[in-house]
Amino acid sequence: MTKAELRKIYSDKRRSLSPGEVVAASRDIAKRFFREIDLAAVHKLHTFIRIPKFKEIDTSNIYFRIWQDWKSVETFAPRSDLKTGEFESIAFDSDTPFAENKWGIREPVGTEKAEPEKFDLGLIPLLCFDESGHRVGYGKGMYDKFLSRCRPDCLKVGLSLFPPVEPIDDVTDHDIPLDICITPEDIYRRDAETQRMRIM
Repeated sequence: MTKAELRKIYSDKRRSLSPGEVVAASRDIAKRFFREIDLAAVHKLHTFIRIPKFKEIDTSNIYFRIWQDWKSVETFAPRSDLKTGEFESIAFDSDTPFAENKWGIREPVGTEKAEPEKFDLGLIPLLCFDESGHRVGYGKGMYDKFLSRCRPDCLKVGLSLFPPVEPIDDVTDHDIPLDICITPEDIYRRDAETQRMRIM
């Protein structure tokens, strides 16, 4: 299927979930993240901030614990530039105020920024992902631009409410595959040799 077809299907799937199901799935994903991801070499981490009305995964389960247990890790979140169609990564912590943009997305209010090349790990939003680690997002291309500027050794971690789908039909050379994708039930890592996602 194409990205557009999958976007419609998985937007509908996500809307059908109850708030309680999203809460439970978010907690399970966070548990798998801390069980499998080594944060010892991570200095700067980028994360998305969930949009509750879209029933996105609640990443606060991850960054709250990082603030508590991994104080050497700096956390950053997107602040969108609606003119350029890109976002800046703004530092945030437990004291950072947030403001909603025109899309209703909460963004950190601050001045400290980090360029994509500086990140050691990125938590990437998606609607679904395929067996090769390619993702379907909302179609605005902001994360595609971000990922294209990340270092090759930056660990790109997708968070998904659903298991992988069959290969996406309209993947292009501009699509940057994920290294890892975490679902409530499993964690998948992309094998460099086969370029396929395997359960860890």
